[in-house]
This record gives sequence, structure tokens and C-alpha cells, in this order.
Amino acid sequence: MDGTEGRRVDAAGTGAAAEVSAGQPLLVQDFAQWRAVARELLAVDIAPHTVTWIGHADDGDLFSTAPGEAALPDAALPAAVAPGPALAETPGQAGGALTAQTGPPKLNAKPTLRLPRKLMEMLETAACCRVADRWAFLYRVVWRWQHGEQVVLSAADEDGSRLHAMVKAVQREEHDMHAYVRFRERPEADGAPRFVAWFEPAHDVLTHVAQHFVARMGRVSWMIATPDASVVWDGETLHHIGPLLRSARELTDAAGHGDAGEALWLTYYRSIFNPARLNAKLLASHIPARFWKHLPEGNVVPEMVSQAAAGARRTGQFEAVGQRRGTTIVIAADKAQPQREALSTLDQCRRCDLWQHATQVVGGAGPKDARLMLVGEQPGDQEDLAGEPFVGPAGQLLDRMILDAGLDRKTMYLTNAVKHFKWEPRGKRRLHKTPAQREVEACGYWLDQELAHAQPDVVVALGSTALKAVLGNAGAALKDYVGTPIRHDGRWVVTVYHPSYVLRLPDAAAKAQARAVIVDGLKLAQRLMAGDGGS
Repeated sequence: MDGTEGRRVDAAGTGAAAEVSAGQPLLVQDFAQWRAVARELLAVDIAPHTVTWIGHADDGDLFSTAPGEAALPDAALPAAVAPGPALAETPGQAGGALTAQTGPPKLNAKPTLRLPRKLMEMLETAACCRVADRWAFLYRVVWRWQHGEQVVLSAADEDGSRLHAMVKAVQREEHDMHAYVRFRERPEADGAPRFVAWFEPAHDVLTHVAQHFVARMGRVSWMIATPDASVVWDGETLHHIGPLLRSARELTDAAGHGDAGEALWLTYYRSIFNPARLNAKLLASHIPARFWKHLPEGNVVPEMVSQAAAGARRTGQFEAVGQRRGTTIVIAADKAQPQREALSTLDQCRRCDLWQHATQVVGGAGPKDARLMLVGEQPGDQEDLAGEPFVGPAGQLLDRMILDAGLDRKTMYLTNAVKHFKWEPRGKRRLHKTPAQREVEACGYWLDQELAHAQPDVVVALGSTALKAVLGNAGAALKDYVGTPIRHDGRWVVTVYHPSYVLRLPDAAAKAQARAVIVDGLKLAQRLMAGDGGS
């Protein structure tokens, strides 16, 4: 041989060491052959750089496994080499070249090689990766491990990083093949296989993926053809054979053009296609171009994308377009809009977006003709769940302060400026979030109705948000009104802190002071109702 072509070794690897010593490349065509050759070379401690590997692999197992680890036993020098010249490393020769020596064989015997299961599984998977030097690389990894370099398993190592990358590429290809293999049904009269598919994998994953379809397809016969190999399932046995077809066109001819299942799928696909939500760039990024050409829907998507650009998007997007001034709506608005009842109750309110994330709306509670009305900011977590205002921790504190002021909660009307709970997630909890001014203004419609129906003599604003809502003034500052009653729209308005503010204060003295402000404000409201002018 001139070195450009290798000599194929048998499945047991016999003669591999002799071929290497003679300067011949090793032709390994599958993973089982590589395993056997690696055993023989490692047994006589042949360095990776002295071995030339050529050929292609299919799939296989590395060594024999046992729970948790695998043993790689020492191997005797092949009979083809003994009892002639033995393989040994020539002292002083650069690169550790292997030369022939006379006399008894010197094997440099290594202890039994034990590989962790994780490394074995990674080597087996990486062997499916189509790279030119896959066999040489895998041998270098095992050789380094045998020589105590366990760092080769780490992604921080150069070889380890490449091994991880090869494993990831193979696993991604397996996932893609699971997702994008499309079977076509053949006429029953044509016999087995009933379903056929064509795929062009980037790596040698056909054997692994075939087991996935064996589990899913049951006893139905099928075939998957690729440019390099094919698998056929007859309902009981999986057959691995060479390439049967040369292209997807031959598959179409073999399956015929009467696949009712594919026609039904295309009809369904067209029916769920929404041109108004089309994002062509996102569509292309989710499914690589090499898969589109073999998907049934790949033939109809370009047409639907073209129709969307030509006007289908406009007719399907009436709701969004209808909110833009000056835009022509292709279809009549009265026919396009769904039938909805007029918003006549608080439960139907959609004036802002808070309803989308709240459990329910929380209205006011108490006598409709109460002379005293308390207005808070918004319902909290417990109020959102119960559908009643002021039932959580802040509400319970407010109950005690109402009693301290000598009032009865049953005689007053309690409500909030905003009727839906605004929150943000924090782990498994929903934390209060202050409503925006636009949300306060949107809910002002309902607060105005409550004030008009109850006609209270005194309104107590609990906190800054409530004050702005009652006065209709987004610039009102809490510090300018606390403890000072004012006349507004023919009624008294008393401003105090919100009970939740008291709960948030860390200092006991500050809590007591804030609580006193609220109790004094309630007492002031009681005096104003009595008509003494707050004196």
C-alpha cells in the first residue's frame, strides 16, 4: 500500500498493531471495529499520534458495560505479530515512533482500563458525529484517560470541549429527526412497507432514531431511507440495510400521489394559518431550510406567505387595524366585530388591562347611603381572591383602628380607587404594584358612580392614590393634605395614611405615630359628620 488507502481490520481488531508498526493506515468502517482496534492498541500502549485512521462509522457500543463502569481488559499481542518482532518504543527517537525489535515481545502492559459510564455514553454518541477524524479523536480521548488525564472529560479541556460539542450536535440531530421525519402512506395493495419516509441527516443517527419510531409505530410496517443507509421495520424485526433510494423524488414515486392523510394534514394546516400573526423571519429561524424541502407543508407555505403579503394580513387583522386612525378596513367593521353586550356593570369592565391578570373585580361594600365613605388604593392579594375589599392584613388593621376611633365599620362604605388587583410575581407570591395614573383615571368612572349613588357627607382618602382619585388631581401630594380637611364637590375630604403603610414601617415608634394619624383622621371625619366643622 502507498499509504493513501488502508487495510481493513476484522471485527476483533486482529492485526491492527502490526499494521500500525508497518506504517499502514487503519480502515475502520463501523464503531464495533473501532472498539476492537482500540482495545488492541491500548493493550500495547500505542500513542495516538502514531496511528492513522480512515473510513466511516455507523454505530455501536464501546467495550462491554457493567453497572456504573466498564472494564477494558489487557489484550495479548495478536498472533499475527508474535512470535516475530515485537512492538516497542525506540529510545531517543523523536515522536516515539514504533519500530520492530527482535526477541521476546515487550508489551508495556497497562492495567485494566476502567471508564465511567458517562464517558462511555459520550464516546458512543460522539461516534455518530460526521467529522473526518472522529476515530482518531475518540482514540486520543480514551488513551489520555488511560494515562490518568481524567480532565479529558471536562468541558474546560480542549479535547473535552470538543467531545461535548460533538455529543450535543448528535443529540440535536436526533431531536430534529424525531420532529421532521414525515411518513407517506403507500396503497395497501402494494404491501409492506405501509409508510415510507426520506430524511437527510447531518450525522449518523439513523440507528438510534429508528428505535424511537419502532416504539411509536407499533406493528405497522415502515421504512426510513437516507442517502447512506436505510432501516425497514416489518412489524417485528428492524432491518438495517444499505441505501435503497437516491432522493426524495423516488420516495414520492414509491408512495404514490394518493396519500389521504397528507392531504388532510395540508387542509388542516391551511385552516389554522393566521396571516395577521405571520412572522416570516421567525418561521424560518424555527425550522432550518434543509428540513422545509421535505415537509409536506413546505410546498404550501410560500404561497400562503405571498397571499398574506398581498392582502390576507389586512383582512385578518381587523381588530388591531380598527384601532388606528385613518386606516382603511377591507371588510365592514360592524360585520367583523364580535357581538358583545355593552359594558354596563363593573364585572364587565375592560377600561384598562388590569382585568387580564386579576382573579376578579373587587367592588365596594357597605350601605349604599352611608354618610362616611373610605377609599383605598386597590384590592390586595386576599381581596382579589375573596372578591371583598379590606379583608387582608391591612383591612384587619383598619378594623381595629375604626374601633379605636369609636366608629362601626357596618355603617360606612369601603371601596378602592382601582377595582382590580395589580401585582407582579415574586417567586410563588403575588406582590402589590402601585397602579399607574392611567389606570386610576380609567377606574374613576366607577368611583364617580359610587360617590353619586351614596352621596356621603365625608370621604376619607387612605393614601396618595386614593387622594388623587377623589380629587381628580394627579398632582395632589399626600403631605399637603394629611390631617387637614378640605371641601370638594360639596363634601368633606379627610386624608390619612393607608393601613398598609403602617404595616410596612420597621420602627415601632413610627408605626404608632402613623397609626395615630389614621385614628385621628377617622375621629375628625366623625366630628365633621356631626357638623362641628372639625373642631
